[in-house]
Amino acid sequence: MADRPGRTLTARAVLVTCTVALVSVLVTALVAAPVAVRAAERRDQRALATQAQVAAELLRARPARVRELAGERLVRQLGNQGVTIYLISNGAADRPGLPEQLVHRVSGGRDVSGRRLVAGKRALVEGRALPGGDGVVLTRPAGAGVWRQVLRGLWLPLLAGLAAGAVAGWLLARRLARPIRRAATAAARLGAGDRSVRVPVEPPAEVADLAYALNGLAAALATSEGRQREFLLSVSHELRTPLTAIRGYAEALADGVVAPEAAADTGRTMLAEAEHLDRLVADLLALARLEAVDFPIEPVRVDLARLAADAGRTWADRCAAVGVVFRVETPERPVPAYTDPVRIRQVVDGLLENALRVVPPGAPVVLAVRPAGVDPVAGAVVEIRDGGPGLTDDDLAVAFERGALHQRYRGLRKVGSGLGLALAAGLVRRLGGEIVAGHAPEGGAAFAVRLPPDPYLIRTST
Repeated sequence: MADRPGRTLTARAVLVTCTVALVSVLVTALVAAPVAVRAAERRDQRALATQAQVAAELLRARPARVRELAGERLVRQLGNQGVTIYLISNGAADRPGLPEQLVHRVSGGRDVSGRRLVAGKRALVEGRALPGGDGVVLTRPAGAGVWRQVLRGLWLPLLAGLAAGAVAGWLLARRLARPIRRAATAAARLGAGDRSVRVPVEPPAEVADLAYALNGLAAALATSEGRQREFLLSVSHELRTPLTAIRGYAEALADGVVAPEAAADTGRTMLAEAEHLDRLVADLLALARLEAVDFPIEPVRVDLARLAADAGRTWADRCAAVGVVFRVETPERPVPAYTDPVRIRQVVDGLLENALRVVPPGAPVVLAVRPAGVDPVAGAVVEIRDGGPGLTDDDLAVAFERGALHQRYRGLRKVGSGLGLALAAGLVRRLGGEIVAGHAPEGGAAFAVRLPPDPYLIRTST
């Protein structure tokens, strides 16, 4: 979608910096203008004081006619400069407007300097006393033209500030937008399937974090898709094996190659392969459903000791049929947990199926249930241990990844589809528990499932 004006980072950065520059200039003007006005008024006051001193010198110690001529000339000169001159003689000003108090003060022989109301307006005033009770007073309107001059001088800094803000905003936006646009391009390439894309890491820290995140995402996607390809290859092989057997026997039956007395054995073989195929498809569907939001979980209060006893009756016969020693270890008292009994039984059956597949005849398979700690609120643990070939330390790190162990041991020893442990781990996580793989004292692998406690026990303990 095309960028709309005002919505791009560049436009917003320029707008923000211009606004900041404008506000800064206005604030500076609000602070500096009164200072400049006061400075100008002090300058005008000093100039007026000098003019008053000159006027007093001209009018002091002169003959009357000379004083009169000097006064007229002085009035014209100062009038051209916006200064009004008042001559005080015999205790009275030659024109109205001066405050009586000021006139009395000057006629009394005292000089006056400052701001006063003259003719009802604020003005700068400089008065000088002359001999014989006379005097001269010069006035100038306070601030006349000063504000205009100050404001006239502000437009250039204001314009310069706005220009600097626009340039700074544009440069800043380009600097910030470049890595962001690069990251957006990389994200689009990732979305298109290119997993080799990488974003250069550069300051500032936030942009570097974004680059690290995108690069990590690309690496994770590449790794995940690689595992998915390996998994699909593995699953396709597992699907093809029983299908090939079923197809071969079916063709033999259709062609009449199988003797009548061997038909029953052929049927049983096809049935076993079909059951294997059914389990594989069921595991795939269960794994897919695990990630769904609506995956059904119905946790209730469960006695794991009783659940283990029920499972033991089923698995004891299966293990005995292949010469494997099966053992159930439970305490004499109940082992409470809060979980879905159907799902946890599915986990137990899956782990026992996985153990039975690799355990040689005569070796043990153990189903053990125990509290997770002395305190009942610690939860409960279900363990499946075996005396099979076991797992290496490297195997433990990837035991619950789909197809990882299958890929490692295919062709070396009995392996399943590689989905059972991943399915068990996913179910345990959905049940709110955790599952870990380790080494069993029986010499093989051990899988421990820790389940949350019964909430009723937590409430009663507190």
